[in-house]
Amino acid sequence: MLWSLLKILVFVVLIAALAFGAGLLMETAGGVQITVAGTEFTLSALQSVMALVALLVVLWVALKLASLLVAVLKFLNGDETALSRFFDRGRERKGYQALSDGLMALASGEGRLAMAKAARAEKYLEKPELTDLLTAQAAEMVGDTRKAAETYKRLVSNQNTRFVGVRGLMKQKLSEGDTDTARKLAEKALSLRPKHEEVQDTLLKLQAQAQDWAGARGTLSTKLRTGTLPRDVFKRRDAVLALSSAKDIVSETATLEQQEQAIEANRLSPDLVPAAALAARAYIAKGKKRAATKLLRKAWDAQPHPDLAHAFAEIEADETPAQRVKRFAVLAKSHPQHAETRLVMAELNIVAEDFPEARRALGDLVETAPDARAITLMAAIERGEGGSDAVVKGWLAKALQAPRGPQWVCENCNHIHAEWEPVCDNCSSFDTLAWKTPETPEIASATGVHMLPLIVGALEDKSDEQAEPEETPEPAETAEIVELAPETEEQADTTEDSKKPEVKAG
Repeated sequence: MLWSLLKILVFVVLIAALAFGAGLLMETAGGVQITVAGTEFTLSALQSVMALVALLVVLWVALKLASLLVAVLKFLNGDETALSRFFDRGRERKGYQALSDGLMALASGEGRLAMAKAARAEKYLEKPELTDLLTAQAAEMVGDTRKAAETYKRLVSNQNTRFVGVRGLMKQKLSEGDTDTARKLAEKALSLRPKHEEVQDTLLKLQAQAQDWAGARGTLSTKLRTGTLPRDVFKRRDAVLALSSAKDIVSETATLEQQEQAIEANRLSPDLVPAAALAARAYIAKGKKRAATKLLRKAWDAQPHPDLAHAFAEIEADETPAQRVKRFAVLAKSHPQHAETRLVMAELNIVAEDFPEARRALGDLVETAPDARAITLMAAIERGEGGSDAVVKGWLAKALQAPRGPQWVCENCNHIHAEWEPVCDNCSSFDTLAWKTPETPEIASATGVHMLPLIVGALEDKSDEQAEPEETPEPAETAEIVELAPETEEQADTTEDSKKPEVKAG
């Protein structure tokens, strides 16, 4: 209402100004004299102004006629759109101006204004490949997903804008959480633009989340072929995907193909610890113990790791603790001072009841790297050497408060995983897990201290059992010792109580 009133007032003021100007010109004396071919024309001031305006109009019409003549000549020379461009020039100017205003509004965050400008541009230009994209993005900005989806579908129907429409629908499905549909749309988008890096990364992530390892390897090959992925990174990630395909090798239903994939994963990336462990198990399943031993020794030389030690123990599952210590001594020659080597040898010597050697193997880890595993092993050594309950309780109390040590940590979000996975459970990132100590400090739970009486109570019960001559005392064992060392039926009976405290402590 106010805007309409303002426009009326402006119009009245303009009319009044023109009338006042015309009155002044009529009252002004003198004029303009023009002589043409001996004939003299005298014009008053008002007539002179009117003649000037008429001359400008005639000049404008002449220019337009000249442009029309040029368009006709171009049409006659074979330019079929010359005449249509001439008559549509004004509409195009208005349409492109509206399109420009819409883009500026979109960049400024004014979604509704952008939609209005897009509608105006479509009216003048009739080029949906330009205006529909602006409309879709503006609709997404204001939260009108239905309008955006309809517009993207129109873009899909046009051959020139099909990729843009498919990509827009893909991003919409991702925001809605419909990953299955988004993955299919990403596959279609990649087939339209194989070199589009964003679509490649999106599809690879969705395929990894859906455990479509074969499809993910195909996408990875596309990235290498199009130059969006370095070859060394490609080898590492291809190994991760091959490893993911073979992760069920330890199950009874494991196929020969999965065994081959595990070996292939290790070949592609020998420094990938899970690949080495899985490949070794594949060789063990085939009865190739020598190949498994060679592979694990090479992997241990690159990076000592608990998973490698467990796989190395599986090569000879029925050996005695003393035989296992002797066999692991060969593995320990590589990186003898590494924390993992010292921890493994300490565990094995504890099981073999060689507690002085276990203490020597552990060394000063409880001072230099006091994590829960090292401290619990120290408690087991003290217990095995006949240390007092007070000493053992002291070590267990420290173990409850100590950090866990190196773990599988996502380098993207720092989420901690119990086991290696190709995709982070927290942020869904692909191939971001690394074996390292978490950056964030671990805060010990206060409930662990309250559990200490229950743990040490089991120790006291154990000291009473040692007084019976017919039973052999068994040292406290950590969860890692149980996995690395074989047990006889007699040992299993005598160690059941001693395992419980350390599992709690760890």
